[in-house]
Amino acid sequence: MFYLKNTLINTIIINKSKFICTIIPITSISDAENNLKKLREQYFDATHNCYAYLLGDNWEIQKCSDDGEPQKTAGFPMLDALKKRQVTNVLAVVTRYFGGILLGASGLIRAYSQAVLQALDTTKLATKTQVLTFTLVCDYKEYNMITKLIYLTLNNVSFQTDVIIEGQIDLSQKARLIKDLENILKTNVNLNFLVEDKII
Repeated sequence: MFYLKNTLINTIIINKSKFICTIIPITSISDAENNLKKLREQYFDATHNCYAYLLGDNWEIQKCSDDGEPQKTAGFPMLDALKKRQVTNVLAVVTRYFGGILLGASGLIRAYSQAVLQALDTTKLATKTQVLTFTLVCDYKEYNMITKLIYLTLNNVSFQTDVIIEGQIDLSQKARLIKDLENILKTNVNLNFLVEDKII
């Protein structure tokens, strides 16, 4: 699955109708509904504000709406477009300003699908990985050696009598970190790791 880090906005014009696609990363149904409400208020004068959203690593939650367009010509194609790109935890809203030319059912399906796909094409999608965070106490000499571990991210460092490090690594680097720290600290290392999901 892929994830979105930032909101995307992209506009396409088809037969004088303007389609503004906004895709927002979300974490819950209420998050989706709140963002949808804001966009409907922002584009209150639009002909339609159609939407689709997906939540969960296996798309456990799916919802879409044609918002007055003919049935299954807007929301469903948008949902299908999100699935084609394997994205989740996203809300897609396509705002249409009617240009006076009817597109027909097949034309609408293509337009709403294209609006979502082109918006997704404007960014690099992110993936989820598991990271380990930990806290370590060391002396200043050891700290200088630890900072040379290029796969280690230092989230917070406190300089006191000793140095207190809050660090983070990719799950795959756990054994490597313990081995490197044992070489630096000249002792067995027993760290308490906290496992977290991170979008990168």
